[in-house]
Amino acid sequence: MSISMTKEPAPAARKAPVVAPPSPWRKKLRTVRLYLGVAIVLVWGLGPFYWMAVVAFRDPAHTFSSTPWPTHVTLENFRNAFDTSRGNDFGKALLNSVIIGSATTAVALALGVLAAYALARMTFAGKYLVSGLILSASMFPAVVLVTPLFQLFTDLGWIGEYQAMIIPNISFVLPLTVYILASFFAELPWELEEAARIDGASKLQAFRLIMLPLAAPAVFTTAILAFIASVNEYLLARLLSGEQTRPVTVAIASFSGNDPLVQPYAAIMAAGVIVTVPLVIMVLIFQRRIISGLTAGGVKS
Repeated sequence: MSISMTKEPAPAARKAPVVAPPSPWRKKLRTVRLYLGVAIVLVWGLGPFYWMAVVAFRDPAHTFSSTPWPTHVTLENFRNAFDTSRGNDFGKALLNSVIIGSATTAVALALGVLAAYALARMTFAGKYLVSGLILSASMFPAVVLVTPLFQLFTDLGWIGEYQAMIIPNISFVLPLTVYILASFFAELPWELEEAARIDGASKLQAFRLIMLPLAAPAVFTTAILAFIASVNEYLLARLLSGEQTRPVTVAIASFSGNDPLVQPYAAIMAAGVIVTVPLVIMVLIFQRRIISGLTAGGVKS
């Protein structure tokens, strides 16, 4: 008895679905949506700055004119911003902001680089807990610290001194510094450090000569962000600064004009332009470094 077995034909292989290329009008629609979104973001972000610049260069008698382009152009508002006859010492406030921002940035980087390197390189108990505490410290509301800091610095006699603003700013900027640099250090090739150790370098030498230069873009980015954040701080500076140490944020809010019942809006706008333009120029000049520093630790090779 013979059994004949027939071989079933193999099922036909499935063909990959053919995806039709997008039509030209769909490409145009995507391009239009892209440029429309960019235009909305630019108007939303640069609109207030543009209006501030327009009012800054406008004659004070036409401050409340609704004309959207520059009219009655004058430099009087900038002279009024630096005029000290009304008790406004804007030049001194600019110097104070530079001192406070530079000191805050220098200390935050000195501590933040070492802390970020330790969090990225070392393994110890509670490492993730420490990272979480550092990140949560950056989200702590500053308004809660106003009363205890005011009482503490009053007891120490620091009210009106630079350290009364530098120390709180460091506590706000340092978590951001550690967070950015730790994520960057974690992505660096540690084989370079190990090769330096094999060649006879100590841990400190390997960090200073090999790893730190590689982290230069992230350090530069963090320095700019820390400086801008410390210069923009207002709440604590308003309560802890004095006549000789007030930064630009407090000085602009304290501007007074010829009439004590009328705010000198044009002079305030001029002072805002003076403060904002250097920061904008600095960011535009170093935007490549900033972008590379923010994104370098985000993608693994």
